[in-house]
Amino acid sequence: MFSWLGTDDRRKKEPEVFQTVSEGLKKLYKTKLLPLEESYKFHEFHSPALEDADFDNKPMVLLVGQYSTGKTSFIRYLLEQDFPGMRIGPEPTTDSFIAVMHGDTEGVIPGNALVVDPKKPFRKLNAFGNAFLNRFVCAQLPNPVLESISVIDTPGILSGEKQRISRGYDFAAVLEWFAERVDRIILLFDAHKLDISDEFSEVIKALKNHEDKIRVVLNKADQIETQQLMRVYGALMWSLGKIVNTPEVIRVYIGSFWSHPLLIPDNRKLFEAEEQDLFKDIQSLPRNAALRKLNDLIKRARLAKVHAYIISSLKKEMPSVFGKENKKKELIASLGDIYKRIEREHQISPGDFPNLKKMQDQLQAQDLTKFQPLKPKLLEAVDDMLANDIASLMILVRQEETQRPNPVVKGGAFDGTLDGPFGHGYGEGAGEGIDEAEWVVARDKPAYDEIFYTLSPVNGKVTGANAKKEMVKSKLPNTVLGKIWKLADIDKDGMLDDEEFALANHLIKVKLEGHELPSELPAHLVPPSKRKIPE
Repeated sequence: MFSWLGTDDRRKKEPEVFQTVSEGLKKLYKTKLLPLEESYKFHEFHSPALEDADFDNKPMVLLVGQYSTGKTSFIRYLLEQDFPGMRIGPEPTTDSFIAVMHGDTEGVIPGNALVVDPKKPFRKLNAFGNAFLNRFVCAQLPNPVLESISVIDTPGILSGEKQRISRGYDFAAVLEWFAERVDRIILLFDAHKLDISDEFSEVIKALKNHEDKIRVVLNKADQIETQQLMRVYGALMWSLGKIVNTPEVIRVYIGSFWSHPLLIPDNRKLFEAEEQDLFKDIQSLPRNAALRKLNDLIKRARLAKVHAYIISSLKKEMPSVFGKENKKKELIASLGDIYKRIEREHQISPGDFPNLKKMQDQLQAQDLTKFQPLKPKLLEAVDDMLANDIASLMILVRQEETQRPNPVVKGGAFDGTLDGPFGHGYGEGAGEGIDEAEWVVARDKPAYDEIFYTLSPVNGKVTGANAKKEMVKSKLPNTVLGKIWKLADIDKDGMLDDEEFALANHLIKVKLEGHELPSELPAHLVPPSKRKIPE
């Protein structure tokens, strides 16, 4: 059992004990952050209140992209089975948000029923109205992949202002709501159409504060040749650079995420390596879920604090009797100056402030006289949470990680290449010759023997100093050569015989060809004469 003591609880005679990080987060939110949010109308301006399901739900992956970029096919590829409500085609087929989640039986839960289920983290989507709820469903099915993660499929993004209006709900706002709560956002692009429409540009900007969650997939890359693919990749990076204003280069995975044969198989190895990298990223989500929720709560608390300062500053400036409307207009117009003043007075980073234009628009509909003045006790509780409680909870996160077996996403496509000859890198690098009866190093051993006998062997072995003179000719750093030496010196006598020397040169060749060295020497690389040596 894990225990963690809150700051307030330490002052009590009987401290409260939490079983999990999730329980601690719920308690912190309800007792320390929620009162501040409610007092300063945080939920009307930024984000609805969090519920228990937001802390308990499985990691979620949000797929976003223009129509026909392969979002639904991507989910089908991961699950290796169809899911209820799935439609795939070259035309805009998915017109709904589909939450693909685990369930004991296959079925579809419509949006209006979904947002009243307290066990699902979607209750606050009720605020977007029937126009959205009629386009929101949950597809449930018993699939091993969904035991660890849930996937949100979204409608294909179209071009033009008309399409956005015809949806009947604020599409970008819904995606922003999901972005705050998901663990990973995957933007899909079709290698044949990289034009970023107005609505897609608006959507990417709505995800501005969640760049750490965003990954990009350049899909259907098997349909173009290598030279074109290089140009397409460059064009995509250029387009993204104009929209995603971050100094870091966004991570782009190149591949073809469906089960059809590759049209142009030239880049097969590249696609396999990129797929494995993406799979590792998705598989890490359950392990990092508690840390992500903790991080999001900290981010929310910082924004709530700044919001409280803004609201209380506006309240302080408002007259009690006459000239309220004129003063309101004046304050909204000078909100940028109020931001700067708060930034100076409270030493707050400019990046913690909400979007100025959006805040000004929201304030138009508010009665500033009903705002609350500054309440130091509420702010102190949040400061205490950030300074002390979160640090204590971080210790519990680490404890849970070490005590719990490593949780990764299993099943579906994630199991397809783990074992057997179709695993990524099978039979390559240090794995070359794994299925062969003959020792793979023997092919080049005659050439290695010629070098071996020039190094003045004594009693059939060369010293470490003499071997070093030859090994450093590879120009590999000493750290790498040191690892190769440990792998090759099987009997650990500080010298190499002809087989060990050949093995060392083979491992040098493996590294020079761009492959990683194994942490332990694979059985098929052990020289035949050494295979009976007890470890």
